[in-house]
Amino acid sequence: MSRTDGTSRVPESAQTGPHRQLAALLARRAGQAFRKPVAAYSADAFARFVARCSPHEPLIVDSCCGVGESTLHLAQRHPDHFVLGVDQSADRLQRAPALPGNALLVRADMPDVWQLLHEGGYRPAQQFMLYPNPWPKAAHLARRWPAHAIFPTVLALGGRIECRSNWRIYVGEFALAVRVLSGVEAQPEVLRDVQPMTPFERKYQASGHELYRCVARLPPA
Repeated sequence: MSRTDGTSRVPESAQTGPHRQLAALLARRAGQAFRKPVAAYSADAFARFVARCSPHEPLIVDSCCGVGESTLHLAQRHPDHFVLGVDQSADRLQRAPALPGNALLVRADMPDVWQLLHEGGYRPAQQFMLYPNPWPKAAHLARRWPAHAIFPTVLALGGRIECRSNWRIYVGEFALAVRVLSGVEAQPEVLRDVQPMTPFERKYQASGHELYRCVARLPPA
């Protein structure tokens, strides 16, 4: 459930902290390869990316980028990096702004892309996991990225990984998952006075929501 706060919603849940089954779920995930078959449309999209960026180039991955505003923001901020924006919605991507030459948007399933990046030898300098993806119902734990079967692969890619949310518990679960799976300590923090990177972030700020982030700095793979 969610409650209305201004013009957008704040996730509500029966949870008061990280899901009590998360640690046990993560323990089962550790050491297990992600073996879901890659969808054909994801493989085609990844091939377009490979044609533009080699595994040796500095890379930033913008996960579930929506309309690509965050991809543009990151490409402008880091002109010496290639920025890959990925989203599953063709409709959202059609509304993306024009991008500079160091960025690419592709329509693909995000777990497929993380898997292909790892298999292809790509090791991003930075990864961004931005809004929203909370799935606040306790029964939906496994749908949240920190509890997803692909999350060990996300961490294996390494680099600086930044998670943002307007749900404090979600960011806390990200920090817990990073610690359990990698041994790296990452502390959630309140995010204030930042330039919005996505339409969701802009809407949440306008609605007066408290915003949170957690940054994990993983050693090179």
